[in-house]
Amino acid sequence: MEAVEGSSDSKIDTARSTGNAGTSVDDDDVEIVSEGEASMQNKSSEDHESPPKVDSEVEVLHGNVRKQVIKEGVVDGPLPSKFATCFVHYRAWAEKNLQKFEDTWREQGPVEVTLGKVKKTMTGLGIGMSSMKSGERALLHVDWELAYGEEGSFSFPNVPPMSNVIYEVELIGFDDAREGKARSDMTVEERIEAASRRKEDGNAYFKDEKLEGAMQQYEMAIAYMGDDFMFQLFGKYKDMALAVKNPCHLNMAACFIKLKRYEEAIGQCSIVLGEDENNVKAMFRRGKARAELGQTDPARKDFLKARKFAPEDRAILKELRLLDEHDKAVYLKQKEIYKGIFGPRPETKIKKLNWLVRLWQWIVCLVYGILRIKRQKSD
Repeated sequence: MEAVEGSSDSKIDTARSTGNAGTSVDDDDVEIVSEGEASMQNKSSEDHESPPKVDSEVEVLHGNVRKQVIKEGVVDGPLPSKFATCFVHYRAWAEKNLQKFEDTWREQGPVEVTLGKVKKTMTGLGIGMSSMKSGERALLHVDWELAYGEEGSFSFPNVPPMSNVIYEVELIGFDDAREGKARSDMTVEERIEAASRRKEDGNAYFKDEKLEGAMQQYEMAIAYMGDDFMFQLFGKYKDMALAVKNPCHLNMAACFIKLKRYEEAIGQCSIVLGEDENNVKAMFRRGKARAELGQTDPARKDFLKARKFAPEDRAILKELRLLDEHDKAVYLKQKEIYKGIFGPRPETKIKKLNWLVRLWQWIVCLVYGILRIKRQKSD
C-alpha cells in the first residue's frame, strides 16, 4: 500500500488489532506525529449559549437571508452545486428571545443536508450553505418567512411565531459526486466507497500538514458510517465498514494530539476500542493523550496493554520509559520537599557565657572560699 507520511516523532503502525507500532504506515492510518505549532480557530465543541459577535461585513444572499463570515473556508474552493450533499454543524437561536433551540455539535457527527431538497423550515439555512466553501463558518440571519414561519415551531417551543432565526453554521464539506442521492438512498457498497474516498482525501491533506482539511474529510467519512448504518451491518459488510471507519477515528485522534486537544483524542480512540478492544494504535494514542494530560496511571495501563500485543515496539517502550522517569522525578521532588519539612532536629549549640557573667561567678566563688576559711579558723 502507498504510505502516508507524517513528521518525525514517535510513530505507531499497526494494521488493525495487532502488528508493529513502530516505523512504517499504510494508507489505512496516519502517523502519530509531534505536536507542532498548528492550532484550530475556536474549537467547534465549545458551548455557546448566545450567538457569537461578528464584526465582518454583512452579505445579503437573499431578501430574507444575510450572512457574516466568521472563518474563511478553503481558498479558491468551489461552492456546492444545487443537489450537493452537504455535511454541516450548526447552532440556532430564536432572535426574539435569543433562546438556543438546536445545537448539532452536541451530537456524534455532522448533519447531512441535500441542497434543493431541504425542509421548508430550513430554506434559509440551505440558501446560506449554498454560498459557503468547505471549512467556512458563518453567521446567518434568516427572516421568519424562510424559517419556522408565521406559527413558529411545534418541535422547538423556544421558537415563537414569526421569529427570525440566527444560525452559526460550519460547512464541513460537501459531495457533488452523486447529485441528489442521500446516504439513505445509497447501497452499502456505495456508502463504504464514498467514506473510503473521503478517508483517502483526508490522508492527502494530513500529508501536507493541512490538519483542518484532513479532519473535515475524516468527519465526513465517519458521517457515512453513522450508528444507524453500522447497526444494520454484519459479517463481511461490517468488517468492510470498520476497515474505513476505525482508521478515520484514529486519524482524527492523531490530528487532535498534534493540536493538543487531548480530551477529544481520547474520545476518538475510545470509540475504536469500543469496536476493537485490542487495537494497538487506539491504546497507544489514548495513552499518549492521557500522558499529556498528566493522567499517568490510565496512560500506563493503555501502554502496558498495547505492549502485550506489540512487545518489541520501540514507541510503546519509549512512552513507558518516559512515564517511569516522570514518576521518579516526582518522587525525588516530593522527597526533597518533605525533607525540608520533617528533616532532623537542628543541633543545639551551647552559647558562650558573657565574660561579665563569668567574672561575677569567679568573684562569688572567691568570697565564698574566703568566708569558709575564716569560719574554719574561728572553729
